[in-house]
Amino acid sequence: MTDTPTRAGFELIQRIIPHRYPFLLVDRVEDIDGYQSARGIKNVTMNEPQFQGHFPGNPIMPGVLIVEAMAQTAAIMVGAALNMADRNMLVYFLGIEACKFRRRVVPGDVLEMHLTTSRGKPGSRVWKFTGRAEVAGELACEAEFSAMMELPKD
Repeated sequence: MTDTPTRAGFELIQRIIPHRYPFLLVDRVEDIDGYQSARGIKNVTMNEPQFQGHFPGNPIMPGVLIVEAMAQTAAIMVGAALNMADRNMLVYFLGIEACKFRRRVVPGDVLEMHLTTSRGKPGSRVWKFTGRAEVAGELACEAEFSAMMELPKD
């Protein structure tokens, strides 16, 4: 049995979740505590495609992408804890609740996503998470969400 990683860099992230540019929204995940909690990092840069139209002259990261970045962090955390690298795990949103946006996220910000598992354990298909996205310690978004994780049928 291999040790559970406590961090996931770009290479491991791509081995766990199928997302790729321009929809891969996590640069690395740190402080992975099994499938219980983790901290994702997203360096927000002006060259990302959403800023061409959201909004010209006043670029703001869309809230739905902030929530997606939290969900990707959760999937990476669970995937790392359950040794899902190279297993082609698929993840589907089931619900988003209690979502609130508190601060704009703009190019140059470092977005930190703090995730904890509310429901789910090895063998579960349905998981629930609580997430907080922060910039320099200031709350940008908070949400609860659930997702279904599964391996493709061969």
